[in-house]
Amino acid sequence: MASFLDRASTVAPVGYNRWLVPPAALCIHLCIGEAYAFSVFNLPLTRLIGITKSAPGDWSLADVGWIFSVAIVFLGLSAALAGAWLDRVGPRKAMTLAALCFGGGFMIAAIGVSVHNLLIVFLGYGVLGGTGLGIGYISPVRTLMSWFPDRPGMATGMAIMGFGGGAMIAAPLSVMLMHHFATATGPGVAATFVTLGIIYAAFMLFGGLIVRVPREGWVPAGYAPAATAQRLVTANHVAADRAMATPQFYLIWLVLFLNVTAGIGVISQASPMIQEMFHGTVTPLAAAGFVGFLSLFNMGGRFFWASLSDHLGRKPTYFVFFFLGIALYILVPHTALLGSIGLTALCFGVILSMYGGGFATLPAYLRDIFGLRHVGAIHGRTLTAWSAAGVMGPVLVDYIRQYQIDHGVPKADAYTVTLYIMAGLLLIGALCNALITPVDAQHHEAIASAAE
Repeated sequence: MASFLDRASTVAPVGYNRWLVPPAALCIHLCIGEAYAFSVFNLPLTRLIGITKSAPGDWSLADVGWIFSVAIVFLGLSAALAGAWLDRVGPRKAMTLAALCFGGGFMIAAIGVSVHNLLIVFLGYGVLGGTGLGIGYISPVRTLMSWFPDRPGMATGMAIMGFGGGAMIAAPLSVMLMHHFATATGPGVAATFVTLGIIYAAFMLFGGLIVRVPREGWVPAGYAPAATAQRLVTANHVAADRAMATPQFYLIWLVLFLNVTAGIGVISQASPMIQEMFHGTVTPLAAAGFVGFLSLFNMGGRFFWASLSDHLGRKPTYFVFFFLGIALYILVPHTALLGSIGLTALCFGVILSMYGGGFATLPAYLRDIFGLRHVGAIHGRTLTAWSAAGVMGPVLVDYIRQYQIDHGVPKADAYTVTLYIMAGLLLIGALCNALITPVDAQHHEAIASAAE
């Protein structure tokens, strides 16, 4: 069994079609992308006792919001710790472990819901499930960049777009399952968790079964590295530990942190947010549709923006994210004030496309700056910025919202200040991006392998 999971067992035969690899990545990312739909569980989790509305003893929305944040924290931590291990053992073993962790996390979370113990839910979905998220997230990235050295942005877009699109499937599926399992004594959350855990584990294990890595020295026909060279694209390699001694690592870390913080708060409370901004107009089912709508933009943006970055460059692409994002965050409160659900949803959709695009463009940005050889480990460590943002973003949305409501602000207007703060964070991100330059030659490894 162990040999079947080893990297050597996944080496592709001569003549293997590299376009057969992206489906393996999608099997993983479409499943773990469920995390972006978790907000559909937020309100039901606050009504486990009251059923139709929150009752004494029910969890608060702010407390429930921490489930998503804990999962994102452990996503970043597990990605950072597993990155170098993944580069050694290959994608199949990593994908298998991710499937067991993610599916098992749902099972333990279901127990926590059944006994009404939030700590068990944190340990299940947050800690174990989040670990599965992190390992599953990074497992196909380096593999696809190895298969597509001529188009690394497009490759990472293919690998990561499934993560953004997962909510498009998970949101309506979760609502449908909760409706199916709901009884007079419960909203069906526990049974839904069990069902999702089984489904996702099965598909992720299939992804690990079909994944392949290129044989040593393989390059696509007609590939000419010099033809795609840009000022910020290096032919050298920087080890992961050495990369952390460069200012470029921390600038890219901040770029990711600020871009993610601005978007992840919206994702974590997307369902209740749209219901409160348009109270009485948007139903829970329509809000689930809104989550799916955002997922579509999140998914499409990952492929579109990452592919565009192959032509535009990573640094200019991030400038688009920041400056267009600033304009949209400032615009959203006004579209909501006008009562335009469609325009508000469109603004959030474009914001989420750039949020997803930032993730998809990141591995290629890291490859450009630090080289391909250690990009898995460096990418994993950079994702700790996602962990930090996974706390910061939801906290800004949840607690500023509650502060506003406690001081008499209507729920429909309780998100305005937060959206302006997000615009300010994006401005700082743009400044960090402007400071990114090529890595000093002293950090390069002495020997660069052309096969890499």
